[in-house]
Amino acid sequence: MAPAPARATLVVFDLDGTLLDTHSDLVESLNHTIAALGLEPVSYDDLTHLVGQGARVMIERACRLRGHPLEADALPPLVERFVAHYAGNMPGRTEPYPGLVAAMDRLSSAGYRLAVCTNKMESLALGLIDKLDLTQYFDAITGGDTFEYRKPDARHLTGTVDRVGGDIARTVMIGDSINDIAVAKNAGVPSIAVPFGYSDVPVSSLDPDQIIMHFDELTPELVERLLREFATKVAV
Repeated sequence: MAPAPARATLVVFDLDGTLLDTHSDLVESLNHTIAALGLEPVSYDDLTHLVGQGARVMIERACRLRGHPLEADALPPLVERFVAHYAGNMPGRTEPYPGLVAAMDRLSSAGYRLAVCTNKMESLALGLIDKLDLTQYFDAITGGDTFEYRKPDARHLTGTVDRVGGDIARTVMIGDSINDIAVAKNAGVPSIAVPFGYSDVPVSSLDPDQIIMHFDELTPELVERLLREFATKVAV
């Protein structure tokens, strides 16, 4: 019997701060939301401490930052207000980071498969990626509410890999923050960090396997090297 063909290498991207520069629209929708409580707006400098766990947590953190901790029953209408504003203004000023589309074309042309694993609500992630005409690049797009768990829980990433029909041993995770690097470690895959996103600490302190300063550096050769080095490290 002939051996089964090897599964294609899978490159999984975080969304906010990795694939897409969403900061202007996140700040705008967040300030629209907390204005309902009479709170002072937040700024881009605050964003790194607020994002990473989806809209619900972002609103909770923003209110706490402004000295207005929320009761549990106060949160659902604020989430609805945020989602309505954010979805209604897509894609706004959001755009792919420089070099991203060319990098995805390189990987796709080399036979790699691509996916998104984000803590953003799945509906918002799908809608935003579609509005930017990028949906065709991805074999799976999973959000913070796709499963019962989210990054940094390894099952968010492994569930994304399963949706693609991929192989966790041939998977690389790319992100900008602790949740992305941690989910890669928890799932046992190599990680690539980008420093231009929304991390509240230098990405070098998160101990990724590789840091790229620009998507021009994201090549099949880099991915294959990381997979080889990671496999060797795990085997030792």
